[in-house]
Amino acid sequence: MATNRKAEVDEKIQDIDFTKNTYQIELDTSMGKVLLDLYPDVAPGHCKNMIALSQIGFYDNKIFHRIIKDFMIQGGCPDGNGMGGPGYTIMAEFNKTPHVKGVLSMARSQNPNSAGSQFFICTGDPRFLDGQYTAFGKTADQASLDNVLKMGVVPTGSDDRPKTPVSINKATVIITPK
Repeated sequence: MATNRKAEVDEKIQDIDFTKNTYQIELDTSMGKVLLDLYPDVAPGHCKNMIALSQIGFYDNKIFHRIIKDFMIQGGCPDGNGMGGPGYTIMAEFNKTPHVKGVLSMARSQNPNSAGSQFFICTGDPRFLDGQYTAFGKTADQASLDNVLKMGVVPTGSDDRPKTPVSINKATVIITPK
């Protein structure tokens, strides 16, 4: 059973104020930095969840356990196998954000309200996910998208697992007053 991180996340969420600040998440990965803009106007719960998980170090030293060329890179599993989470789930916040290259979205099981910590960044334009998965951000610049696209073509083996691990060294929250 996964360690439940809800109390730690809830404590951090209390300090998040989208009316006063803009939040970004920077993933320092083994293949370069990825800066992510967040979309709290369409998915505030998902944004708060990822910000708080980043602030407690949940994503540090984790891998992108699933990479599918021209589709997406997926990370955020504490077990590194796609089966783990933070010990709780959050409610879906489906919206009109299209799933295109660079879009940040939340992974889930068949249950729409089963997202927790696993996220994916699109390396293609999987528009069939629109309205079924919660999109809540996007790469902030071309350099970040380029790094995501580099990750998206690494050689993979069974279960779309990279043959050479692609890791998140650290996730950092950048807070900018409005």
